Amino acid sequence: MNRRTPQISRKKRIFDILQIGNTGDLPSRAFDWFIVIVIVLNILVMFLETFDALEPFYTLLRGIELATVGIFCIEYALRIWTADLLYPDRTPVRARLRFLRSFDGVVDLLTIMPFFFLDGFIVFRMLRVVRIFHLFRLNAQYDSFQVITNVLYEKRNQILSSVFIIVVLMLASSLCMYGAEHDAQPGAFRNAFSGIWWSMSTLLTVGYGDIYPITPIGKFMAICIAFLGVGVVAIPTGIISAGFVEQYTQSEHALKTFRDVSEVGEVLVRAEHEFCGLRIETIQQDYGQEVLLLLRGELTVLPRPSMTVQAEDILILRSARLVKRGKKYGSGKPGT
Repeated sequence: MNRRTPQISRKKRIFDILQIGNTGDLPSRAFDWFIVIVIVLNILVMFLETFDALEPFYTLLRGIELATVGIFCIEYALRIWTADLLYPDRTPVRARLRFLRSFDGVVDLLTIMPFFFLDGFIVFRMLRVVRIFHLFRLNAQYDSFQVITNVLYEKRNQILSSVFIIVVLMLASSLCMYGAEHDAQPGAFRNAFSGIWWSMSTLLTVGYGDIYPITPIGKFMAICIAFLGVGVVAIPTGIISAGFVEQYTQSEHALKTFRDVSEVGEVLVRAEHEFCGLRIETIQQDYGQEVLLLLRGELTVLPRPSMTVQAEDILILRSARLVKRGKKYGSGKPGT
């Protein structure tokens, strides 16, 4: 038992260092900056290797690439090893499988595999840039990247509907242009699908110029399709813009609610706390606590039901039981 305790403590320390955005821990913050430098170096080498003038330096560039990929592999292995601390409510095997299926786990794997097996998929290394989005926030008090993901998730049905409309319009315009232009220029419009490129460039831009209508009816339809394209592109733009407005409005409302409510308290979630590793919806359903805000490092995040509470998070809770059972859930002071 005594031999196992130092191992667990060492594993917990490595887990804390690997966690992204742990600003209160200097080694963790230094590791974040180190990973950013490694990511930038890896991507920079990937671009420099395409310059023929730098052929004398290919050996050096290859060495840097090997070193950076090696660091990625070590980090990936450590994250798998400490996954049971990230998901403490699961068994070690299930926690590791959960990490491998998570977004971060898939991104890390896709950025490593092309180096060993998939040379043609080297572009997957650019996915490492996603890690930088976690490290640099546009607003220190609110995770702007989280806002974007929330908007896309909440407006996913409307966005998919607008994309469906765009696809239908592209197919319809391609078919129309085929009927109008096939006899005049059979080489450019050979079949109903040959106009897809033209319709896409016309609907989403001002046209590429390699394929264009020459008949009067074709030109007239092209004018109508171009006008429709302006409106079609504006649909998803308006949906996403409205989503951003709603997110920030909800954020301000939540902060006002927090200021106006008397029966609230803060809970600092330690690694051994019963809330650690639970989803927000589980806390609200099983414990009867309304989670108003989640403080993670320097960030103030609006909680989503699917979010998982991590160690060192601070939960802003509201409940009638919160005041009565202050010793268990906290009495308004962090660390209880």
